[in-house]
Amino acid sequence: MFKGHPKGLYALALANTGERFGYYTMLAVFALFLRANFGLDAGVAGAIYSTFLGLVYLMPLVGGMLADKFGFGKMVTIGITIMFAGYLLLSLPLGGDTFAMLAMLAALLFISLGTGLFKGNLQVMVGDLYNDPQYAAKRDSGFSLFYMAINIGALFAPTAAVKIKEWAEVSLGYSGNDAYHFSFAVACASLILSIAIYYIFRPTFRHVEGGKAKKGEAAAAVDNLTPAETKQRVVALCLVFAVVIFFWMAFHQNGLTLTYFADEFTAKSSEGVQGLLFNVWNLVLVIIGVYAGFSVFQSEEKKGKFASLAVLVAVVAVLVYKALNVEGSVAISAPIFQQFNPFYVVALTPVSLAIFGALAKRGKEPSAPRKIAYGMLVAAVGFAVMAFASVGLLTPDAQAVAGDAAIFVNPNWLISTYLVLTFAELLLSPMGISFVSKVAPPKYKGLMMGGWFVATAIGNWLVSVGGFLWGGISLTVVWSVFIVLCLLSALFMFAMMKRLESATK
Repeated sequence: MFKGHPKGLYALALANTGERFGYYTMLAVFALFLRANFGLDAGVAGAIYSTFLGLVYLMPLVGGMLADKFGFGKMVTIGITIMFAGYLLLSLPLGGDTFAMLAMLAALLFISLGTGLFKGNLQVMVGDLYNDPQYAAKRDSGFSLFYMAINIGALFAPTAAVKIKEWAEVSLGYSGNDAYHFSFAVACASLILSIAIYYIFRPTFRHVEGGKAKKGEAAAAVDNLTPAETKQRVVALCLVFAVVIFFWMAFHQNGLTLTYFADEFTAKSSEGVQGLLFNVWNLVLVIIGVYAGFSVFQSEEKKGKFASLAVLVAVVAVLVYKALNVEGSVAISAPIFQQFNPFYVVALTPVSLAIFGALAKRGKEPSAPRKIAYGMLVAAVGFAVMAFASVGLLTPDAQAVAGDAAIFVNPNWLISTYLVLTFAELLLSPMGISFVSKVAPPKYKGLMMGGWFVATAIGNWLVSVGGFLWGGISLTVVWSVFIVLCLLSALFMFAMMKRLESATK
């Protein structure tokens, strides 16, 4: 699974892991912070949340255009510096007045601009590592591993956000609102780690950093494509961009309406074996067990197989012991549910690679556009789970004043929803990024990767639709909106499949 990839992949992936850990730690509590600190209602908080997400994914268009002219590596360094300034400002506990609001908005602008210079260009560099013919066949699996690394950072983020906030409240005596800022400060430390990794291992990927193009270089880069072929590729990419808008609109409800559901409609404690799921270290054990299990079959040496088997047996033994000796209940905080998506990504990536690897050997692996279409269908199933879970529940407005009549559901509904949505994400996100890096005309690589993020930005702006629906409308209707959008997007992809697949030939 890890063999046959360029060394630069792991360096760039680790650099991105540090940055994503800080970002998702901040994001895990951001929507709740907006409502608690500034007294905003669900709709306004959702509008700020989705606008920020939109900017985070819009700015890579600017970053891509600048990188095409000045180089990817330079933009990555400048971006991480600007991000640091934004997170530092956001970590200051300034209260809840107008000045504090303006400072927060300024911080969000810095973070979004810095991310725009960093994120997309780092991914272009990953794609360029696979332009070497000896690595070309590993492009899709390389992006899957890169995506897995991102989610390792995201896995620990919700727990870090909650625990650091609790520590600031209990040990340092900060108010609940001011304690949120300690969660935001984590991002500052993670960025220092990220840039350190980037520069320590820079020799492994320096050749794809790019630089200011010399006269005639840009034109030479596209000599192998005719104008018609360039147009065909750009059109194909734009069709994919149009579809992923609605995926991200639905998927990023995880930080908004799905978090609201966790906060307002989900049981506040868990007992028995289920309670083990809310300790991130138990999830880490499961991940170790999954990778050890795959290593048993994939190791070429007997020593490796026996070592992997020993690790697998030890993990199973520890988990069984914990399950048999679990006592009491575990308190559940709404942001903690956001750990399940990255957990599933990390745990299921080797499964995904194994399945598609087996299909590739038989010549039956689906194309990237087809995987994206399947991902939209699976996303619709994820929200169907939520619609079923919401049957018989009150509206959010009614739940808020219901008192003892309020109805709460089992946490397994959200845990299951995140599982299904993760399957959709694995089919769509890493495959989409891989598709862009492969199909984009060389002259416009930075711009086209920026286009992917613009589509994501538009989807994130539309996330606010969920926030405005949250209130007096039946929850089943709220989730049905996302089901319909995902189904229509999948049908559109299948209708355009021939055009999309022809662009990759």
